[in-house]
Amino acid sequence: MAELATIARPYAEALFKSKGLGAPQETADLLDSLAVIAQDSRVQQFSLSPKVSVSQVIDLITSVLKVKLSEGALNFLHTLLEHGRLSVLPEVAHQYRVLLNAQSGFSEAVIYSAFPLDASAKAAVTEVLEKRFSRQLQTSVEIDESLIGGVRVVVGDEVLDTSVKSRLEEMKVALTS
Repeated sequence: MAELATIARPYAEALFKSKGLGAPQETADLLDSLAVIAQDSRVQQFSLSPKVSVSQVIDLITSVLKVKLSEGALNFLHTLLEHGRLSVLPEVAHQYRVLLNAQSGFSEAVIYSAFPLDASAKAAVTEVLEKRFSRQLQTSVEIDESLIGGVRVVVGDEVLDTSVKSRLEEMKVALTS
């Protein structure tokens, strides 16, 4: 995962700085759409075939998108495909969103919980997390029953783990050392 992020970050930063694909939100949406296509194993196999040209892969992608891509978007795709980097497109999309959110003063946070959180509980947790991380957060909740209780929060590359599972692991280490 870290390798993908390392490869994808320069592409995302270049797109963000160049503003060559349109408005930032439009670019993020386009990257999300391209990422969905790039994740398909058949598209990846097709793109890596030595018998297939870059323009054929671009034609396939644009036919699936059913949208005429701008010159900047076509150049970006061409660059990715020329270097065999189609598989990093989902991470490029993620990194671009991170940059866009940072410019807007937001960060994305994923709250992993052992149990579903209702709207009021999510709002309360979000309020505490915004104070803890000193920034506005766009939160989403994912259920992870292995946590047993509590929550595990991921904000960018920061992790706050207050789960029962984490506490049990800490106790195990303390008792065995």
